[in-house]
Amino acid sequence: MHWEVEQKFRADDLQAIRSALAQLGAEFHASLQQVDHYFNHPARDFARTDEALRLRQIGEQNFITYKGPKVDAATKTRRELELPLPRGSNTYSQFTELLTALGFVSVATVRKVRQPGSLSWSGQHVELALDEVQDLGSFVELELSADDGTLDGAKAVLADLCQRLGLGPAERRSYLELLLFSNSL
Repeated sequence: MHWEVEQKFRADDLQAIRSALAQLGAEFHASLQQVDHYFNHPARDFARTDEALRLRQIGEQNFITYKGPKVDAATKTRRELELPLPRGSNTYSQFTELLTALGFVSVATVRKVRQPGSLSWSGQHVELALDEVQDLGSFVELELSADDGTLDGAKAVLADLCQRLGLGPAERRSYLELLLFSNSL
């Protein structure tokens, strides 16, 4: 099974974190804008089951992603299924319409500017993201992909990197959860 092992942290100073990661050999790519539209299932409450269904648009690219429940209390490790969709804003609109017609309910849209990057750490390829999330602030995400046989090792690699960077405490809530919480205050 494919697992997404992720750690996310609020960041007061993204430039300082970017510099620390660069000193460790991280490479960064051009920033991009992401629009993540979340939907709730018509027959089960994803907020209760800790699942997510996301339609993501990055420029002309579109993806549909299912995220299963988190599997432990320390990380945001969960099953992830992500499928590319045809390019273009028309596809994004049509897929939104399809999900709504099937009974899925729009929950919220998360907008962010993300600077992606990568780092080789302890023999693993770590995906990095420095995020500026509308209405929430700045965050850094560190992520590894794992299968059943490499899951524990991936968690240990991320824990080691987080400790080296002095990050903490981790934020286990998704941007959607944080946005919905901030809107309920």
